Amino acid sequence: MKSTAQHDERIAHMTFASVYPHYVTKVEKKGRTKKELHQVIEWLTGYDDQKIKALIGKNATFETFFQKASLNPNAGLITGVICGYRVEEIENPLTQQVRYLDKLVDELAKGKKMEKILRVPKN
Repeated sequence: MKSTAQHDERIAHMTFASVYPHYVTKVEKKGRTKKELHQVIEWLTGYDDQKIKALIGKNATFETFFQKASLNPNAGLITGVICGYRVEEIENPLTQQVRYLDKLVDELAKGKKMEKILRVPKN
């Protein structure tokens, strides 16, 4: 499924603060914690709890959220389908980064082990 320019634009202007409560609800409903959610967000973006709260408080768009992020070098290992899109095939870098985050939240909610979610290499 190929995303459209309108779809990419809509994602860019969506605020992290508007989506964050849904992430929390999704993971807590499945028995995971907000702390684990923050661990996943920090792994992907480099943002600690304080920075996450600041970005929520500033009503940062996803565009701003990911512009300031230090994307994990292993983010490219995130594969699979989320919201009807195969994340590794998404052409728009920002849309792909947002879908990376969605995929990680989904894996957390599905009960995957943290080592697998955070793409920890096997020894």
